[in-house]
This record gives sequence, C-alpha cells and structure tokens, in this order.
Amino acid sequence: MPLHPLSYSVHFLLVAGAAVVCVSMTTPLQSFRGCAVREFSFVAQKPGCKGLHITTEACWGRCHTWERPILEPPFIHRHHRVCTYSRIRHMMARLPGCLPNVSSLYHYPMALQCHCTFCSMEDTECQTF
Repeated sequence: MPLHPLSYSVHFLLVAGAAVVCVSMTTPLQSFRGCAVREFSFVAQKPGCKGLHITTEACWGRCHTWERPILEPPFIHRHHRVCTYSRIRHMMARLPGCLPNVSSLYHYPMALQCHCTFCSMEDTECQTF
C-alpha cells in the first residue's frame, strides 16, 4: 500500500556526541496509533572515547499532521506535530577507553512520558517523510 509522504514524522533527540541509532520495536508502525514510551537502544560515542551500547526509554509514535495550500504567502498552512518528551529523567553513563584529557561522562534523556506537540529545533532533529 503506498504511503502518503506526510504520514510519518520521525525525530531523534540530539545528545552530546554522535549516536548510532537502532530502535527496538515489537509493534508494527502500520498498526500503532499515538505516542508512547518505548525501549530504545543506541551506541553512545564521543571523540576520544570508545562507544558504549545503551538501552533506555524514548518516545515513539505517529501524531496527526497535515498541510493545506493557500493563495497568499507563505502559500501553505502547516500543522505538523511529533511524538516527543513531556517528562524525562536525566541519565548519565561512563564511556570506556577515554583519553586522559577527555571526560568519560555521557548525558542522555530517559523518557518518562510522551505527547504529540510541535517539533522544537532547540532539542530535537525534526524530519518529515
């Protein structure tokens, strides 16, 4: 079945350093509606340290979104919401094998509660497919 290009909104919280992302999902996206806390695994990395596999809780889901053309600038009316954090716990891990002048501390969020809201570029990478 062809997918509408605005049907899926995906976001990843930006954290210090780079992260290789792999989401652990047991419910197929096609049958899930809403915004929920789900298990999330990634490799925490930063320059001067080795990577560390971390499993935490993150927000995952689909939120209602739409676009409508209009005749005056900006020529489009958008309503894009993403599933994102409404409550988090700040977590910390120690990365292994860090160089002597590099802090081994790595900070990341753990989702406690999620909701659909507008995407904020201050703390989230917003992409619409």
